[in-house]
Amino acid sequence: MIPSPCAAHNPDRGLRGAVFSGRGRDAKDNEEDKTMKRYAIHKDLHGGRLMPVAAALLLCCMVCLPAMAETARVSYLGPAGTYTEEATQFFFREGEALVPRDTVNDAIADLMSGASDYAVIPQENTLGGAVVSYVDALIGAEDTFVVGEVVLPISQTLMGLPGATLADIRTVCSHAQGLTQSAQWRSEHLPDAGAEEMASTAAAASYVAQMGDKSIAAVAAPGAAVLYGLEVLAENVQLTDANKTRFYVLSRQPLGEEALERAVLVATCEANRIDDIILRLHEAGMELVTLHDRPEGSRLGKYHYVIEVEQEGSISSDLPELVRELEGVRFAGCFNAVEK
Repeated sequence: MIPSPCAAHNPDRGLRGAVFSGRGRDAKDNEEDKTMKRYAIHKDLHGGRLMPVAAALLLCCMVCLPAMAETARVSYLGPAGTYTEEATQFFFREGEALVPRDTVNDAIADLMSGASDYAVIPQENTLGGAVVSYVDALIGAEDTFVVGEVVLPISQTLMGLPGATLADIRTVCSHAQGLTQSAQWRSEHLPDAGAEEMASTAAAASYVAQMGDKSIAAVAAPGAAVLYGLEVLAENVQLTDANKTRFYVLSRQPLGEEALERAVLVATCEANRIDDIILRLHEAGMELVTLHDRPEGSRLGKYHYVIEVEQEGSISSDLPELVRELEGVRFAGCFNAVEK
């Protein structure tokens, strides 16, 4: 059975986070406008209805009251200090129980087992592209749904032990994405330094702190330097200031509210069929946002595709029927996107 993205739905725990449309956002958006968007479709905790904006904003002022709602557990790629943690903190209100996990698969396993209510996972970066292992994890999580998206600006920072200088550095460690995003800067400023891949940028910062070796540095989020007692050696070591990462928020239940402008589908088919699927979505009024492919594994030329689409105003209520007509395609959630 394919859940309708627009049918009334009342899961055990409503989404408490920032669920709003990122369409048309630009530098002119002020903080008041962002707040209005962020909470405009916040759930009425007493009935699952969409709240008027004014009532939603009033609720925002009251979220510190423990009686208002049960605390949600949110698993994410840790440890503390990762960009995923930053995305998670931005999306969810204060007071939720945030649970750092060693891997994306661990975070998803928490969600699927019921140990967590949500999982937050990275998907792709402006410079490094899709993180294939994370795309694979999303494809494999068949009983989960995307209920939100966070687009986070990424400012990579080189950090080392207090007193270290660039001349001391012989090894730079980071997540694969951090190494890719800083490759040009490192080739210019640390041409003789080797690179070592870590499970996350924060894990790299933690490793530098634990090793106590001034010849080792990490590329990580600026906050990781404070968190792990390191010293910033260089700021903005990524290739471009336009560097951003897309994160998905996953749940075991799909959202059911109206005015959700994006959807994710997973298709498993031969390469010569994907154009037809995208055309059918386009004919239904949806436009492609992103497309990732991964080998299906049984034969050459057959792939899993993660397809994200958007539709102005709201994803069509006809989407479930369209999915039923498309062989090998499953619905993976409707949501809105938010950019920090």
